[in-house]
Amino acid sequence: MIGPLFLLFLLALSAPAAALELSGGAIQGGLLYGQTVPGSQVRLEGRSVRVGPEGRFVLGFGRDAAPSATLTVRRPEGAEETVSLTVVQRDYEVQRIDGLPQTLVTPPEAVWDRIRRDAALVAEARAHDTQLPDFAAAFRQPVAGIVTGIYGSQRILNGQPRQPHYGIDIAAPEGTPVLSPAGGIVRLAEVDLYYTGGTIVLDHGHGVSSTFLHLAGLEVAVGDRVAQGDRIGTVGSTGRSTGAHLDWRINWFDERIDPQLVTDLAK
Repeated sequence: MIGPLFLLFLLALSAPAAALELSGGAIQGGLLYGQTVPGSQVRLEGRSVRVGPEGRFVLGFGRDAAPSATLTVRRPEGAEETVSLTVVQRDYEVQRIDGLPQTLVTPPEAVWDRIRRDAALVAEARAHDTQLPDFAAAFRQPVAGIVTGIYGSQRILNGQPRQPHYGIDIAAPEGTPVLSPAGGIVRLAEVDLYYTGGTIVLDHGHGVSSTFLHLAGLEVAVGDRVAQGDRIGTVGSTGRSTGAHLDWRINWFDERIDPQLVTDLAK
């Protein structure tokens, strides 16, 4: 169980005062938001991180992130600060799903080229690193409904262990409107991916993206700019799905982020 201390965690460092502020969560599946002196260079574990013109940046920690990480900030005048981050570790549930068509649990060899193509399209859509500021918005849940699948749970499909679940499942009637949780640009809009059916990837900036799976209808196209609350599609049960729901995922580049942590920060 994640306590409010981690969800509302705020760390301020004062050497010098206001040179670096971090808010959010250094936790597996969390986003950590930063503010530093404009023009600074930021690195996480040696990886360069985009800094906006106002000094804002964001870091993401995946499901299995290590217990510690090193953040380095080099300010324009040359002063450098190194911060050791303690990344909160989480326990994950096991979720069993039975009754799936066996070809979707273990796909036939004939469809593997299609699966690899689909994966490459999604990876390319999530790789965008833009100056869009929408990553810093208070994210809203894209559809009202009951959360039936949670982030990080180990999936057992028809009795066979498979990848963990990297999003949250929200049950809602087919045709329910799906709204953009934050503004952004549509980077992918595909009506029929093998696993995920109707799929949209929305770029919020600085490597943060949302992915919407199993959609019945898509109401945006690649390149569209959407605002928070805009209608982008409808709930469906396409791809590998046993009922109408939205599978909503958030990424920081290739790191999988927990949407519930991100929306909890907005409350």
